[in-house]
Amino acid sequence: MATVTLKGNAIETSGELPKVGTKAPDFTLTSTDLGSKSLKDFAGNNVILNIFPSVDTGTCAQSVRQFNKEASSLDNTKVLCISHDLPFAQARFCGAEGLENVISLSDYKDGSFGKAYGLNFTNGPLEALHSRCVVVVDANGDVKYTEQVAETVDEPNYKAALDAIKNA
Repeated sequence: MATVTLKGNAIETSGELPKVGTKAPDFTLTSTDLGSKSLKDFAGNNVILNIFPSVDTGTCAQSVRQFNKEASSLDNTKVLCISHDLPFAQARFCGAEGLENVISLSDYKDGSFGKAYGLNFTNGPLEALHSRCVVVVDANGDVKYTEQVAETVDEPNYKAALDAIKNA
């Protein structure tokens, strides 16, 4: 269990992020075309998991925009933007923003991704949603970097995540 804050108020998460150097847990999430995607679908690629509570908040939306911008210059890298938002909302947001370098995936069906990665809020106003995290996985499926943002309204450390990809 980890403790983060939301506007200064402590809230708990369901566990701990996977450790650097371990294999990333596989998952099955719903894509915007309502198909299923797993980590195995991206095997052989570096993967940035941009995880957040909801694309309908300012900080979450900015993280999708920023990773979309940065991803266009990265070779062999996929950015997966993961939340509990319905696939329709994810598709609407990316379409309206013209974002084509990220892949939106939803954990709305059973929340198993958030449980496997230990990042669901367990209390507070965002209970059951994902805490803001970044996990970088290399082409072999090994975790190279993790960040659970300490203050939920803050943006992740984009530079550290991108450096982890460049060094993968």
